[in-house]
Amino acid sequence: MRIIISPAKKMNVDTDSFAVEALPRFVGETEKLMEALKGMTPEALQKLWKCNDGITALNVERLQNMDLRRGLTPAVLSYEGIQYQYLAPGVLETGGLRYLRKHLRILSGFYGLLRPFDGVTPYRLEMQAKLSVDGKKDLYDFWGDRLAVQLVSETELILNLASKEYSKAVEPWLPRGVRFLTCVFGELKEGRVVEKGTMCKMARGQMLRWMAENDITNPADIRNFNDLEYRFSPEHSSENNYVFIKEEKRDA
Repeated sequence: MRIIISPAKKMNVDTDSFAVEALPRFVGETEKLMEALKGMTPEALQKLWKCNDGITALNVERLQNMDLRRGLTPAVLSYEGIQYQYLAPGVLETGGLRYLRKHLRILSGFYGLLRPFDGVTPYRLEMQAKLSVDGKKDLYDFWGDRLAVQLVSETELILNLASKEYSKAVEPWLPRGVRFLTCVFGELKEGRVVEKGTMCKMARGQMLRWMAENDITNPADIRNFNDLEYRFSPEHSSENNYVFIKEEKRDA
């Protein structure tokens, strides 16, 4: 089993907590993207990144000084988003870290596919960014089937804890016979399952941490997740779509 998750926009540098174990598999492709970004004006980059002046200035400076091979941070520690806060890899015990090393893969518009302890540097480039490189219309086209092919070489079961923006960089390219199991976290509203962005990120991080702490390798066992008031809902689920419903709080 391989578990795929999205990256986060906010990143940091931590070269002390854990050692970097390798460079990303697709660092050659990342170099092409980096050079394309370096060839753009700050104004064009701001339009591409869709961010304010302060974030633009920070990332332009990062780009100017970017080194893809030195001063790197393990990927799982580099991202600071809500999902990663709930995963809290910095305080996982050895067994949990071993689990992440084997099973977790992080999708990235800039790096493609990352193992948890691949070394990365802070960047800004979402998968849906309209960046044309090597004659490709966008990043989905640029990465093509590379990410799916790599995952399929490792497993026949992909647990999808990524957002739609990122999972669609993998799912369309998967061959028949590879199971793509998506977990959905939502609330019932008038009979419909409604997903809320922040709560979904929290639940994905919490589920991943729970899986790592409990060494979950059987997909059926994923249905036992019951943190953050989420419970598996058989009536809303299917073979490849596990739905977890947040229970309503009731007054005592």
